[in-house]
Amino acid sequence: MKITLAQLNYTIGHFEGNLQKMMEAIEQAKTEKSDIICFAELATCGYPPRDFLEFRDFIRRANLSIEALTKAANGIAIVVGSPTINPDIEGKDLFNSAYFLAEGKIQFVQHKTLLPTYDVFDEYRYFEPNKDFGIVEYKGHKIALTVCEDLWNLGNENPLYTICPMDEMVRLQPDLMINLSASPFDYDQVSKRMKVLKENVNRYGLPLFYVNQVGGHTELIFDGGSTVISPDGTVFDEMDYFREYHKTYDLDEVLSGKTDYKNASSKMERIHDALILGVRDYFGKQGLTRAVLGLSGGLDSALTAALAVEALGKENVRGLLMPSPFSSGHSVDDAVALAENLGIQYDIISIEKVYNSYLETMETSFEGKPFGIAEENLQARTRGNLLMAISNKFGHILLNTTNKSEMAVGYGTLYGDLAGGLSVLGDVYKTEVYELAYYVNREREIIPKNTLTKPPSAELRPNQKDSDSLPEYAVLDKVLKEYIENRLGPQEIIGLGYDDALVKRILKLVNTNEFKRYQTAPVLRVSPKAFGSGRRLPISARYLA
Repeated sequence: MKITLAQLNYTIGHFEGNLQKMMEAIEQAKTEKSDIICFAELATCGYPPRDFLEFRDFIRRANLSIEALTKAANGIAIVVGSPTINPDIEGKDLFNSAYFLAEGKIQFVQHKTLLPTYDVFDEYRYFEPNKDFGIVEYKGHKIALTVCEDLWNLGNENPLYTICPMDEMVRLQPDLMINLSASPFDYDQVSKRMKVLKENVNRYGLPLFYVNQVGGHTELIFDGGSTVISPDGTVFDEMDYFREYHKTYDLDEVLSGKTDYKNASSKMERIHDALILGVRDYFGKQGLTRAVLGLSGGLDSALTAALAVEALGKENVRGLLMPSPFSSGHSVDDAVALAENLGIQYDIISIEKVYNSYLETMETSFEGKPFGIAEENLQARTRGNLLMAISNKFGHILLNTTNKSEMAVGYGTLYGDLAGGLSVLGDVYKTEVYELAYYVNREREIIPKNTLTKPPSAELRPNQKDSDSLPEYAVLDKVLKEYIENRLGPQEIIGLGYDDALVKRILKLVNTNEFKRYQTAPVLRVSPKAFGSGRRLPISARYLA
């Protein structure tokens, strides 16, 4: 038997486009004499559809895709994920289902049992958990179908459920497992996912074919990495990350366990590739083409520009250099060098005239008050206005360049440097920004050396440095990770050896700046705990504030 894993990049709600991709993969699999082709979880509609699932027309169109795929299931079996209407009066209206289509008919449907409702997942909001288990027989094989989370109660450090669906299915004596998944990327997920898959194979002694989707959906980035594991627990193959394609496997070869599989990609390589895919699909799936961003001569804007060029092409990225009276000469030089290294269009527009006009307008209102945060933020908002003017005039999307460290402690100006349609680095700490920048420069100097070595500065007042307002990033980022990713409280973090006053100050900054994060652009998620849909905290709260 031959089995094809179709690792495709779906667009949420683009039923015709998703169906066309699947039909093309089916025809290609047929030419390879494949017996079964597998598509991802909710492949008909794209994952995560979120509240689109509450629209009856959305479900109707998903069902039309299933009808079309059923007709195509001649000479090959099709395994595909799609929402299913729950016929019972009680319970949620829908199931999250895996369909087995063959001989022009729906042969079997297995609903998802374990519904993740944590972090970025909210499936219990929409779906009813499955209570009935079965397997499907095809060409002499008994196949157990599962959907994503149904495997995740094994190999998980913190099991969330009281049952493992495969424990029920294994009683029916299957000889093969197929899992349809929509598992988003983060830099820890790759190893966690592999541990889960191996643990399932080790427990049940069955070969596993795991298919994941690939592509960006707003803030979520799906990395692919579809995997085949032999019954002895050997990883037979892991498909390429961040690449849309299909691959066909001979089951007899998988059962033998003989493979030359090697995985050599690094953490920074995967973060780099994830961000590029996230930017590319954020633009492409909305029919957008061109980006604009401010180039300050600093590292964050330099890295964002470099990633944007890789994602969109140099002809589709435009930089604005907006020096002020407080900008250093080297900042302009560094920004120009970056733009020329990247080959992008750039403009130099001084904000001094507009900024001075603001000061003159506010002179009476500000009378008797010293230079301070208001004057600093006026500069940032002036730049934001100029960037949005270019965005509106030419139809460009403004890329936000704020890193996670800054976003965490509120070191940014609302409607100024926090403006934008997409936050590229909002889930990348400053220390990781440096690592990623060196990765970008691995073959040639794209980001100027001076940008990498000079002290970070907002340049909103004379001789300003980030360290004037914030702890050193090497310390700040470690404390932030303990609080944001690991959810440790102040005393627990202090117990790790950090200064009492420093920890309390940092945590207060994080919590009192929640209101800013509510108003910022979607953040591309590359960590286990990103700002956005996976981290939901109230603004009106006093905890650690």
